[in-house]
Amino acid sequence: MDVFAGFHGHVLAAVQQLKHDGVVPTGASIEGVTLEPPKDASHGDLATNAAMVLAKAARLAPRALAERIVPLLASDPNIARAEIAGPGFINLTLARSFWPSVLRMVLEQGATYGQSAIGQGQVVNVEYVSANPTGPMHVGHCRGAVFGDALANLLAFTGFAVTREYYVNDAGAQVDALARSAYLRYREALGETIGEIPEGLYPGDYLKPVGLALVDQHGPELLTLAEPEWLPIVRDTALRAMLAIIEGDLAELGIHHDVFFSERSLIEGPRDQVAETIEELNAKGLIELGRLPPPKGKVDEDWEDREQLLFRSTAFGDDMDRPLVKSDGSYTYFASDMAYHRDKFRRGFNTMIDVWGADHSGHVRRMQAAVAALSNGKAKLDVKLCQLVRLFRGGEPVKMSKRAGTFVTLRDVVDEVGPGSVRFMMLYRKNDAPLDFDFVKVTEQSRDNPVFYVQYAHARASSVLRYVRDVFPDLDLGGGALARSDLDRLSDQAEVALIRKIAQFPCIVEGAAKSHEPHRIGFYLYDLAGEFHGLWNRGKDSPQLRFIYETDRELTRGRVALVAATKQVLASGLGILGVRALHEMN
Repeated sequence: MDVFAGFHGHVLAAVQQLKHDGVVPTGASIEGVTLEPPKDASHGDLATNAAMVLAKAARLAPRALAERIVPLLASDPNIARAEIAGPGFINLTLARSFWPSVLRMVLEQGATYGQSAIGQGQVVNVEYVSANPTGPMHVGHCRGAVFGDALANLLAFTGFAVTREYYVNDAGAQVDALARSAYLRYREALGETIGEIPEGLYPGDYLKPVGLALVDQHGPELLTLAEPEWLPIVRDTALRAMLAIIEGDLAELGIHHDVFFSERSLIEGPRDQVAETIEELNAKGLIELGRLPPPKGKVDEDWEDREQLLFRSTAFGDDMDRPLVKSDGSYTYFASDMAYHRDKFRRGFNTMIDVWGADHSGHVRRMQAAVAALSNGKAKLDVKLCQLVRLFRGGEPVKMSKRAGTFVTLRDVVDEVGPGSVRFMMLYRKNDAPLDFDFVKVTEQSRDNPVFYVQYAHARASSVLRYVRDVFPDLDLGGGALARSDLDRLSDQAEVALIRKIAQFPCIVEGAAKSHEPHRIGFYLYDLAGEFHGLWNRGKDSPQLRFIYETDRELTRGRVALVAATKQVLASGLGILGVRALHEMN
């Protein structure tokens, strides 16, 4: 539950009063009226844009309208001060007596504090990773994997029914190249010298076990078959092996999918779903024969200079229509992707989130156009692009090359720095901003290492709760008991600042879920950890502020309640990010 929700209701009640008084037209929309913590804490605890949003409808200057709103807000006993700022924002400072109620709520709700029902059980499909199953996961896949998983956690935390999906690109030229690469390793396992792996195939040693498995299963029999006969056999074995490797790599990061959807199933199942998709769009008048001009900039892999079957994606905001069938009669990648998203819609997903690499940015509008066309506007596709990760070691770039078989694998990174560090740092930048990952920096024990700083805060809080039992062995540390502490005694400005930060958690969570931006949780946790560490350090300099005050049991109970609430919020936030909350630091 968002403890600030009541204040937002108070703002809306003030607007309603102004409508009743004729100051604001009764039909004026309040949709854009917000109430949020200001970026600068010196501006108060909350800020609303109500006067800015409604000024035009009221035919008043924003500051003039704000002057009518302020007295109505100030009537709430929990609001100590309401002030107009800038062109018409209203800043609210809450009464000191309000803050103990926040701690009581956190302690009573425990692990459910911060959860919300904004999702209302709405089903959401989050598709992420979806790397070609041609080898182990490399660090380039890692960011999208972590982002998608954290986003799924965040949506589940806020009341959505989430399905985590992996689209297996098991059709097309790349999996045939995988099969031919594995066939070479099969011949090698039979004792043949294969020499250097030809250009265009996969040279990594990870295919050697596939070659051995093929020998175990088939002996030398495959050597007697022509390529059209052995290729599907080898391809299926190689794909199963690669998917097992990928699932294992993802499991190292705590990532598990509910659905692995095969691209091949679209055309090799009981019916051709790509053909069905094209026919459905044709029935809607959205398919035509035409010739496309060459794309500007990077050449589209599906473009050919000929008359061909086109989807009229320009009718839905795309910059050009899109080809569906190649000159050899096979479907374009886009046609298969359309059929796949049609299948999602037919499975009941009106909200789809795809997590792609930034190199697929040119595909976003066409895919959104396809979803709009296939769902008659009922479904929405949000594509989240993840920028590249640049690897460093002590400031020096780390090279990787998947094609050369010398790439840095996801498992390499996890084994060196741990899953928690990988996940947190992959989420400590907005997904569409480049990210530098330095193996040295992410293992430093300093404030400059965000994951250490946050986990250290949780470990410190845990140590307080352990130590207090030595001083007061019979002290009940249960949430309900701590909620009954005399929390009004928490009056130091650093204590109040920490409570204020704790109070923001539900608001931060909801905002992150609505915007599909899990990085907001990481930023918030770093700030929360900073407030806690600051209070800890003040206790070192001023003994009267220490959490455990051996001569005052009740004051200790109140401060331990604050520590317990902080620990709970840190644990919940880290849980959303998929990072383990540590109780001790090595």
